[in-house]
Amino acid sequence: MAKLDDIGEIIKGCRKGKQKHQEALFSMYADKMFGVCRYYTKDYTEAEDVLHEGFIKVFGKISKFREEGSLEGWIRRIIVNTALEKFRRQHRMFPISDEHEEIEDDKNLNVESRISADELMTIIRELSPKYRMVFNLYAIEGYSHKEISEKLKISEGTSKSNLARARTILQQKVRDKYGNQIGQKMRS
Repeated sequence: MAKLDDIGEIIKGCRKGKQKHQEALFSMYADKMFGVCRYYTKDYTEAEDVLHEGFIKVFGKISKFREEGSLEGWIRRIIVNTALEKFRRQHRMFPISDEHEEIEDDKNLNVESRISADELMTIIRELSPKYRMVFNLYAIEGYSHKEISEKLKISEGTSKSNLARARTILQQKVRDKYGNQIGQKMRS
């Protein structure tokens, strides 16, 4: 009987379609991948849907995992691609502008040290889906604008513009929500 704490044995069992091994793999990565799903979805329920759909794909494609890289990274890529597919089905991307907007730089607003990751994720989730998607792919996943344009079927200019607009909106939302609090703390 395979030990279910040995990743190699879990992968072998998943390749054979053994439910116990699939459950073990899901248990190992579900929480972390759910966090990834939350980056790309509007709410908890949609994130759960993407997570489950993504793991169905993981189990269906596990035989293609060559064990050359990180299993977690491989699963993450499938989850992100599942979220992108869902996004493309639900939303049509329209270019707003191919010009890159300048981002306002306020050196007096040192928000990073005063805002929690959860608060920042809440603000990011308030972005429109097209801005949130580009922002997450660029800032969180590290994709280039060329890769984003290919994944979302938009121009590189639109990707850059949407990222710039997302950053501007995020900065304004942070200022609106935390500006007075931060200004008071900086004066004391």
